[in-house]
Amino acid sequence: MISVSGRHRVACIAVLAAALLAAPSRAVVDARLGRDLAVAAPASVGVSAERLKRLETGMQGLVDDGRLAGVVTLMARKGKVVHFAAHGKKDLRQPEPIAKDSIFRIYSMTKPVTGVAMLMLYEEGKWRLDDPVSRYIPEFAKLVVYTGENPDGTPKTEPARRSMTMRELMTHTAGLGYGLVGAHPVDKLFLKANVLDSTQPLATMIEKIAGLPLLAQPGTRWSYSAAVDVQGYLVEKLSGMSFAQFLETRLFAPLGMKDTAFHVPAAKLPRLARMHREDESGTLVPSDREGDPTVVPKAAFGGHGLFSTASDYARFAQMLLDGGEFGGARILAPRTVEMFRTNHVLADPLKTMRQGQGWGLGPQVILDAAASGEPYSDGAFHWWGIGGTWFWVDPAKDLVFVGMIQYQGRGLTAATQIHGYARNLAYQAVME
Repeated sequence: MISVSGRHRVACIAVLAAALLAAPSRAVVDARLGRDLAVAAPASVGVSAERLKRLETGMQGLVDDGRLAGVVTLMARKGKVVHFAAHGKKDLRQPEPIAKDSIFRIYSMTKPVTGVAMLMLYEEGKWRLDDPVSRYIPEFAKLVVYTGENPDGTPKTEPARRSMTMRELMTHTAGLGYGLVGAHPVDKLFLKANVLDSTQPLATMIEKIAGLPLLAQPGTRWSYSAAVDVQGYLVEKLSGMSFAQFLETRLFAPLGMKDTAFHVPAAKLPRLARMHREDESGTLVPSDREGDPTVVPKAAFGGHGLFSTASDYARFAQMLLDGGEFGGARILAPRTVEMFRTNHVLADPLKTMRQGQGWGLGPQVILDAAASGEPYSDGAFHWWGIGGTWFWVDPAKDLVFVGMIQYQGRGLTAATQIHGYARNLAYQAVME
């Protein structure tokens, strides 16, 4: 449990509500919230303004207690924003406060975006779920699978029984390792090969992966992997555009996501939030492990790398909640969004996932909320990034939530505890 103490700021919800009640259907004036994402008095969409104060107080408490440098949270119900707040600083060493339009490294929250890009091409007939990936990536035609280690330390392998399918690539059940972790011997090989090298084109990544073993036979195990980075390469190959260009022209521009990209232009650097970590004493300090955010990467990866804001990502999430359309821009058909947020992991690999959860064609999905131990409704979907950012969409409650922090604590549970704390405070404010 996260304790909240110290001096807390509480936003004046009553004043905002009174102003909005005078024109409850008017789109929000603040352009940072974007096109057609309107604000409403919480009570008008079944949310308690009084209980929302707990969310405000809780987030400020994390800052006051030295858990976070800064945090931005946004919550929308029935397509209307009922909460949008910023607490703390962009950089603990500087006096400037964090702001609603601050820019964050969202890391793996890039993955659901890539899933949508893939489904846009699916709708155009470019691929089908049970197609072999080798149809589109011939380099993957003769992969081998890790079975152990030879006496000389080299990997012992056997041939893959069949090609991984596009469904398996979309759901982390293709058997691929990952270049961001080192838990499995194959992951260590990915790290050693520097598979995710942003200074090289995505074709180089494919060549490297083709020369490494899978960690499991395709379709037998769920394992978080570089599969979404491979999807980014497929978007390029199937669309004839660079991955970054596809996202900008086909997704970000139509949705009005003007601050979402794989780099931060120099003019926007003052809005960039600094990553923070815990030092040996457990004290929060600015991180010195960040690269230059203004550099345009040669490889824009599908699995990580985007910068975004809370309001930009809320547009993306609201589009998914509203069946593929937002602000007059139709991105996906309603049925395709249903596929995106439906579990596609079959029984055996499902056993290697967290209880009560499955995986759709981009996000993690809630199959059994009680078993998952979270206040989500069944059918909600979500994901987060290693820098601490998180989001979820709950169709049953008509709810979108986006949280932005830049925090890499000791172990993955440090950030997920904060996410869970925010979920409790968000759901307890929903009254219908």
